[in-house]
Amino acid sequence: MLKKLNLMNQLDKIKALFKKPDFLIGVGVFFIIFFSAGVYGIWRLQQSPPQPIQFNHEVHVGFGVQCLYCHPGAWKQASAGLPTSAKCWGCHQQIPIKNAEQQKLADYVASGESIPWVPVFIQPDFVYFNHRPHIAYGLNCETCHGEISRQKVAEARSGQNMGWCLRCHREKLAADPQKLIKLTDCATCHR
Repeated sequence: MLKKLNLMNQLDKIKALFKKPDFLIGVGVFFIIFFSAGVYGIWRLQQSPPQPIQFNHEVHVGFGVQCLYCHPGAWKQASAGLPTSAKCWGCHQQIPIKNAEQQKLADYVASGESIPWVPVFIQPDFVYFNHRPHIAYGLNCETCHGEISRQKVAEARSGQNMGWCLRCHREKLAADPQKLIKLTDCATCHR
């Protein structure tokens, strides 16, 4: 009986606390800060990381450079790979240096350092992904990566997640139930 009275007394104190304006304002501020931090975190995840060289995809695609020239790993492995300084210098050694970004490339080559590119399209460790079957199916890079040719610096594609991939598999393979089952099975991408 004494425990019950003690519990009732505690509940009354809590109810009284919730009636105080200062407490309610404090709780409101806490939730606003908590919600804002969550929104900021999600926003930050959608931002492209800073790159050591502001590689202008728009200019390079405009010159006719194909995606697979700079990212040859897409033919045969999970990662498309990022271009080496030697790959970039193969063309740029023939072009006069006109801006700071080209000078950065020349400096990396002269020092023998690799360009520390920061990958933009990253899959979590628990996801297995391989470009090769997608290329073999005839998909263009733009299908998944968006119009990189219109971007100065590569930007992560918003909403590119498991549901997005599954939706594409279901749309493209609706007429082939056997492949559809295989490509919507969890074990295909989560090994």
